[in-house]
Amino acid sequence: MPYLPGWPAPDPMDAADLERIKQAFVQATHRADRAGFDIIQLHIAHGYLLHQFLSPITNTRNDAYGGSPEGRMRYPLEVFKAVRDAFPAEKPVMVRLSATDWIEGAWNIDQSIDFCRNLKDLGCDMVDVTSGGLDQAQQITVGPGYQVDFSARIRAEAGMATMAVGQITDPVQAETILSTGQADMVALARGMLWDPRWTWNAAVALDEEITLPAPYARCNPKLRTTPFVTRK
Repeated sequence: MPYLPGWPAPDPMDAADLERIKQAFVQATHRADRAGFDIIQLHIAHGYLLHQFLSPITNTRNDAYGGSPEGRMRYPLEVFKAVRDAFPAEKPVMVRLSATDWIEGAWNIDQSIDFCRNLKDLGCDMVDVTSGGLDQAQQITVGPGYQVDFSARIRAEAGMATMAVGQITDPVQAETILSTGQADMVALARGMLWDPRWTWNAAVALDEEITLPAPYARCNPKLRTTPFVTRK
């Protein structure tokens, strides 16, 4: 399906295309391992190819890779298994997943939970839970931590470790998500772009000890027990 009206429609993938793309993922996995990466995250979100297979909006195939939720999950699961098998067993492989399309009758959280159960059976270590990005018709309810509930449900109902993302900006907010069992990790994007020292400031706010390079450690507000002296 074309992403927007007037955009070129992609050709349906045949069996040779499916195998070629899967092997491309495998080769990329081998290169990542040789380059020394410690973890792989397979992107099945935000309208990228594997997300397109999951959603009934973009997947209108009438073969084994379309139709029912099980059919639509088939190719992403095959690709995940191929990547997992190609990466050393001691190194984790995780998935970035759009938990919902935010469109009535499209991919949703219940299907995501079923999908994550299958991922867990194949050896997935964690799911980075995001949402949307497939179609302009999405109606997203945005607010602080607006995707955390998706993470919490997948963690509880699929038994899968999760990473929560999406308008997580405050240290207490992030710590609460972890301490209440809504996720196993949190990730920040814009918050870190705005404040590259976010983790240092969070440690101060949460009264945690941090180890800093010596020139920076002198600037740690926690160590400032006397006021600075200004010489005239």
